[in-house]
Amino acid sequence: MKVAVTATGPNLDADVDPRFGRCPYFLIVETDDMTFEALENPNVSVGGGAGIQSAQLVAEKGAKVVLTGNCGPNAYQALSAGGVEVIVGVSGKVRDAVEQYKAGAFAAAQQPSVPSHFGMGMGPGMGRGMGFGMGRGMAARSAAAVPQDEVAALRQQLEAIQQQLNRILERIKDLEK
Repeated sequence: MKVAVTATGPNLDADVDPRFGRCPYFLIVETDDMTFEALENPNVSVGGGAGIQSAQLVAEKGAKVVLTGNCGPNAYQALSAGGVEVIVGVSGKVRDAVEQYKAGAFAAAQQPSVPSHFGMGMGPGMGRGMGFGMGRGMAARSAAAVPQDEVAALRQQLEAIQQQLNRILERIKDLEK
């Protein structure tokens, strides 16, 4: 089965990128033998619609599952409509993430994990609202319909960020030796 993984680089030893629509690479991994195709994401710097366009790209490549850190509402809807299962909260090396998936360590997301425009580099929920609150509000609420779901999504995000920080700290220590 083909699994798409958001990645920071073009190989299995790259880190899982926390963003779906604006990740630098998608690795389309065949779970049976771990062969893969590295796709440079052409949607990294598009003005809008990166999540939807990236979802279409992944679906066209035959992926049945996406492993990523986070997935916004538009991408989630497009992936779900295309029959692609979404798993969020994934971090670490791509190779390890696929092995964990094969071992049944992940559960499919039932909703997006972040609001619209999360991966645009302007901070969570800031989108392109130009400071008028347009990037927050309803988008954040629609991502998690009830407070408990939002808390669960935020806890999942926090865990992924903590894991990334731990890896960064380990790398700094290695480099300082």
